[in-house]
Amino acid sequence: MPIKNKVMLITYPDSLGKNMQELSEVLENDLKGAVGGIHLLPFFPSTGDRGFAPTDYTTVDPKFGNWSDVEKLGEKYYLMFDFMINHISRHSKYYEDFQKNKDKSPYADMFLSWDKFWPKGRPTKEDVDLIYKRKDRAPYQEITFADGTKEKLWNTFGPEQIDLDVRKKVTQKFIKDTLVSLIKHGADIIRLDAFAYAVKKLDTNDFFVEPEIWDLLKQVQDDIADEGATILPEIHEHYSMPFKISKHGYFIYDFALPMVTLYSLYSGKSNRLAAWLKKCPMKQFTTLDTHDGIGVVDARDILSPEEIDYTSQELYKVGANVKKKYSSAEYHNLDIYQINTTFYSALGDDDKRYFMARLLQVFAPGIPQVYYVGMLAGKNDIKLLEKTKEGRNINRHYYSKAEVEQEIQRPVVASLLKLFTFRNNEPAFDLNGSIDISTPNENEIHIVRINKEQNHKAELTANLKDLTYRVLVNGKQINF
Repeated sequence: MPIKNKVMLITYPDSLGKNMQELSEVLENDLKGAVGGIHLLPFFPSTGDRGFAPTDYTTVDPKFGNWSDVEKLGEKYYLMFDFMINHISRHSKYYEDFQKNKDKSPYADMFLSWDKFWPKGRPTKEDVDLIYKRKDRAPYQEITFADGTKEKLWNTFGPEQIDLDVRKKVTQKFIKDTLVSLIKHGADIIRLDAFAYAVKKLDTNDFFVEPEIWDLLKQVQDDIADEGATILPEIHEHYSMPFKISKHGYFIYDFALPMVTLYSLYSGKSNRLAAWLKKCPMKQFTTLDTHDGIGVVDARDILSPEEIDYTSQELYKVGANVKKKYSSAEYHNLDIYQINTTFYSALGDDDKRYFMARLLQVFAPGIPQVYYVGMLAGKNDIKLLEKTKEGRNINRHYYSKAEVEQEIQRPVVASLLKLFTFRNNEPAFDLNGSIDISTPNENEIHIVRINKEQNHKAELTANLKDLTYRVLVNGKQINF
């Protein structure tokens, strides 16, 4: 199914109901009309990081369902699946064979040796300091082979996620075979998770390494050229990096929008948001929340260092149950550049402020992605956080079907579902249409979306200080 310009729900297969069959029922009965696509977070067998340490892409974890359940979702919604281009589980058949048979393993070249990567006498402290890393130590893990010998392997993320060597033929074949298989099972978009980490090169910071990163992207594009799917590289960093990818014609993420929106709603000022939206391409997916924390580095140079600091401090002050320790090592936080919270709680569990944030997202350039907790205006789940001591679980509540039925009765959720249904059906939001953004005064933003071909005009006037707004479609007021 081609990408539709409709709201994409981001969800785990067991977060809206206990499996994909129940998810399907929730979509049909409770969220009907509000969702056009689904980013189905990893549903493969996995040994960590809530699915992001996959052992096997050829099968569906039976606790979630089977390929038939995935494909049925694909009949009604356009689908996005994750492919972890940087790593795979250390319990995958590839890694286990390598551990057992060492250099005799057909998969020996698949993994990136830390020891062989460095010339003699290196890495020095300077080498390790140069590496772009999301944790405070050198990114390797020591492996003990069946014969008792040891070797260090690159290990950027958690202990279960061993890095792949994307330069080697065996890895490239694995990448191509996996992508083609995922597309045959219904993936319309493949999200390249941790894409910017995949290329490692001596005397660089090993993040978004040019020109090799473009060779990798082209290789992946060529792999799926005949399959009719799209790739979406995932990069949490300075906006200049995704903008480079956008110039090559790919869809990108707007990961800066969450912090810029928070700053705008905390301060009541519209200038930074307006300036950012004017820069953004139409060929993008917008986010306010995802399965991770709120990215701070993404907003660098869009907000000043003082504004980023103000937003972070305000988040801890205004946010409901948002505490610094939840984004620390005490709660196994892998990423030192993210703040763990739901977006609703970041705005103090305030219905008016939260609805305003989603209204701004809907009018922004691109296709809105809405995380399942955000779709239900979910509060921070302190119970799950404390039970697991995993920082990001504050924003990963498990909703039963009965809970979803209850949540959609809340006025703020009912308004959100109306808003998303409006976004899905209004021709003015066409990605080939025009957008005009202005700031009538320091607290207001005015956004006009026009589809000339269908003669449709949607406009939003929003006051970020007093939280009043007006939406007009072809001059007629729309209420949510």
